[in-house]
Amino acid sequence: MLFLILGAASCAAPFLSLAANRIVVGEGVALWRAAPVQHSAPALFLLGLGLLLGLLQSRPVLRVAGAVLSLAGLFWLLSMGAAALLADAGRYARVSPAAGFWCLLVICALLLADALSQLQPGPRTRAAALALTLLCVAGLLKAGLLSDLSIAQEFAPRKAAVLDAFIRHLWLAFGSLGLAALIGLPLGVLCHRHSRLREALLPLLSFLQTIPSLAMFGIMIPLLGWIGTQFPAAQAIGIAGIGFAPAFLALVLYSLLPVVANTVAGLESIPPAVRDAARGIGMTTWQRLFRIEIPLGLPVILTGLRIVLVQNTGLAVIAGLIGGGGFGTFVFQGLNQTATDLILLGALPTVALAMVAAIVMDILIEITQPQRGSET
Repeated sequence: MLFLILGAASCAAPFLSLAANRIVVGEGVALWRAAPVQHSAPALFLLGLGLLLGLLQSRPVLRVAGAVLSLAGLFWLLSMGAAALLADAGRYARVSPAAGFWCLLVICALLLADALSQLQPGPRTRAAALALTLLCVAGLLKAGLLSDLSIAQEFAPRKAAVLDAFIRHLWLAFGSLGLAALIGLPLGVLCHRHSRLREALLPLLSFLQTIPSLAMFGIMIPLLGWIGTQFPAAQAIGIAGIGFAPAFLALVLYSLLPVVANTVAGLESIPPAVRDAARGIGMTTWQRLFRIEIPLGLPVILTGLRIVLVQNTGLAVIAGLIGGGGFGTFVFQGLNQTATDLILLGALPTVALAMVAAIVMDILIEITQPQRGSET
């Protein structure tokens, strides 16, 4: 009922925004005026039907189907409305999704998530659903159904730059995670075994987390700039005052606390009886670590890696401010040019990447749970 009420209220907000060019403020267009009636009527019917099916609390399958129908109608109306509004507009006119579209998108997505949670799908089913969703999004973009939107027009002349930013963003997020894991996992094991090291190291890593991201990047710039000027070999491999290196190092420092703390927590979660049994059968310290402690503590350790991955995917946007690349480049270019859709060209892929990474890590965590080792 809440989804239905919010969906009905969102219909009163502008669905699309029509602007004379890419930088001026657009004029809002209502949902029912976005497209000709022969296109808007079926789309509105699907949207309303999907929200009504969401009321069937005891039928989660029908609720999932309703959410899918609502999303189909929503994007159908978006595609048809953008084409219709641009047909009679000027050469430089731009059409963008407005508040009504974004509200309805969030409501339909929440309805879908709520219905899926009722079904309690296993990790394999969730992985298949994620793959199907990504294929649908790819097909929607490949078919060009959204090519009339302003964000698509911002993307068209920047295809190579967007691909380069995507690769750089992956290096910033996943590369910093990998290096933090290489450093943090052994440190976590040592902290688990030596309480004095834990008492000294965890407060230091906690202090690093309190430093704002811009301040951390600012600290890295003069430090790495000095290293680059003093050691030509360092400068030859890209270590300099601005660019990729300071952003990467800052993300690694931010990542250490979740990795180390969750490694300690995961190892401490092992019941003492399990350790005693391992000792009783003659296992060495290293055998207990790799055969007993790490496998049993892996879900908690992976939770720390999940936190780092989602955190670094978002923080990597700030790297664009210091020449580090990634999707943040488009965000700050859009801010400088007051071009909202250029900002979205950097923000939307970042959000999508963070969501996909979080879902994949959740699936891995669930697979490693001892009680969920197999899916029924």
